[in-house]
Amino acid sequence: MNERKAWAINGFVGVVNIIVLLILGVVLLVEESPLGVVALVLGLVLSTGIFVVQPNQAKALIFFGRYMGSVRESGLWLGMPLSIRKSVSLKVRNFNSAKLKVNDVEGNPIEIAAVIVFKVVDSAQALFEVDNYEQFVEIQSETALRHIASQYPYDLYEETGYSLRGNTEEVAMELKGDLQKRLSVAGVEVVEARLTHLAYATEIAGAMLQRQQANAILAARKKIVEGAVGMVTMAIDKLKNEGVIELDEERKAMMINNLMVAIVSERSSQPVINTGTIY
Repeated sequence: MNERKAWAINGFVGVVNIIVLLILGVVLLVEESPLGVVALVLGLVLSTGIFVVQPNQAKALIFFGRYMGSVRESGLWLGMPLSIRKSVSLKVRNFNSAKLKVNDVEGNPIEIAAVIVFKVVDSAQALFEVDNYEQFVEIQSETALRHIASQYPYDLYEETGYSLRGNTEEVAMELKGDLQKRLSVAGVEVVEARLTHLAYATEIAGAMLQRQQANAILAARKKIVEGAVGMVTMAIDKLKNEGVIELDEERKAMMINNLMVAIVSERSSQPVINTGTIY
């Protein structure tokens, strides 16, 4: 069931007409005219159709179980008499999910939470397609969050691809798209979806921290070695091009070994002064 515009007229015009009917009914009753009762009943019946719509709100009109339409414009209105009017807020709202414990694609337990920004765009669907659209948003948000979290690893080390920690923008867009499909039936538009918490579960946090530290050390060592090789190559080429000294293969290997040790070593190297010939 989709939203449609309900019949309604300006409420101030309706109030004036109701007052006129009530006054006319009283006058006719005083004159003992049977039309006085009709005017009074008609005025009282019309008065049941007066309602107020607040800004960023929609009123859905239900007449004896039948949906007659919705009024979105704020102000005083006269609608279908004897109808039931249900209010739906059209304001932008957010939902903060609880911290969920789920398994990522590699089976590692993680804690994850998100904030969902949404608004109602179809009052009829929000009221009549689901039992409680606010509760529906909460449940579907947690369901979508669990689904997305199980599709990616928490982090990538050597592999290429998406991860929850390394690709927050892409994960947020996919979460928004998945959630929008789930909430369309309730007439809800997802404005934004963002992860607010992401961490390893406490039972494996220590082990994963050690793994991250080990990977960081390996990455740093790799950079140091690459830089050291470049420096040694540059030093040997410079000595050769400028003709400072000619080194045979054995001495060249020794020089490379000494330079690599001096550059790569974590501690400062102790120089050894050779007072004799290098040969």
